[in-house]
Amino acid sequence: MRQRAEKLLDVVVALWIFAGGIVIIEPSPYEVMFLLVLPVAVMAGLGLYRSTFGLLAIILGFIPFALIAAIQVRITPISEAIIFTAVTIFLMITSYFLANYLAEATERRMRVIMRAYTWIAVILALVGTLAYLRVMPGGSFFLIYDRAKATFKDPNVFAPFLVLPAMFALQRILLGRGWQVILACAAYFILFLGVFVSFSRGGWGHFAASSLITLVLVFLFEANARDKVRILLMSLIGAGLLVVALGGLLSVPAVSKFFEMRASAQHYDEGETGRFGRQGYALELALDHPWGIGPAEFRHLRVREEPHNVYVTVLHVYGWGGGLFYYLMILLTLWKGFGTIMRPSPYRLMAIPVFATFTMVVAESAIIDSDHWRHFFLLIGLTWGLSSAINNERRTTASRERMLI
Repeated sequence: MRQRAEKLLDVVVALWIFAGGIVIIEPSPYEVMFLLVLPVAVMAGLGLYRSTFGLLAIILGFIPFALIAAIQVRITPISEAIIFTAVTIFLMITSYFLANYLAEATERRMRVIMRAYTWIAVILALVGTLAYLRVMPGGSFFLIYDRAKATFKDPNVFAPFLVLPAMFALQRILLGRGWQVILACAAYFILFLGVFVSFSRGGWGHFAASSLITLVLVFLFEANARDKVRILLMSLIGAGLLVVALGGLLSVPAVSKFFEMRASAQHYDEGETGRFGRQGYALELALDHPWGIGPAEFRHLRVREEPHNVYVTVLHVYGWGGGLFYYLMILLTLWKGFGTIMRPSPYRLMAIPVFATFTMVVAESAIIDSDHWRHFFLLIGLTWGLSSAINNERRTTASRERMLI
């Protein structure tokens, strides 16, 4: 039974990761599938690793402060506040599960995760692009304000979701061989188009910066002399092709006009109640309420929109204590990720795209609320899992063909 459960576990995890791209309904298939993953994991005898206990301690420390903050609400129904906080705790638990799942049988399970993630990301990028180009029947369902969102509620979440598989594709373009490079190029280009037609400024920056970080880290740590020459040539050719593709898109008047509008400062960014003005107000409010004000309260106060800065939001949604544990989770994950990059290991190839993506999610969180992004917690789990795998693995090198995802 245990052997069968181990095989079944990889299948249900793949389905669960695939379902992570369908979040247009609540509860999403992602939540429902995880309820199936847990009992299968128990039957499979999934181990809990000492090196992941730090993440568990952060989650346990976060929970009481977050629950106390949830009952501070005055306008928002307390049931709604409790549900919001429960979702946050649930997503944290998924990161802890992923860390332990990946810590054992790392090579095989990383392939399970990334294959499922890449398939759903490529499908949704195609759906978003075709919907934006108005060549898909019923395509308006996958758009909002003439921006692609696919099966997400917000284009600003859809675009960052596509970045991680794009970075794995980019790494294979740089280091792979033969037909695998061609497939990786196709995947990267499709994901690039999906990010572009989302018209998310944060998504554009996230994709570009993560690509640059991935390229630099591969060049410095994983490329030999021959690879470095190849990477330099491919980078120039690839950049040229992307410029040509971008130029082709911008040659369409409607696309060019919308791109110009999105690339410029928006009216909701400026003024006292604009994005940055309300972030200052939100910080002042958070500092006046150590126990927090609870989820969804801010929008009922002086301004009607959220501050769109997760580092401010967590203080008044989860209180000072919950906010500090949230900060600690991010800082320790960055430290774990940095350690996996700097230490020679068979798993560094897997860690580079994860680290490049996570660092930019952390940066983008200063202009958006990411505390309910499913792929954000997936990145945390992957980082802790790879760090644990490195600690458990004595080898410092392995065949590139085996470790390149």
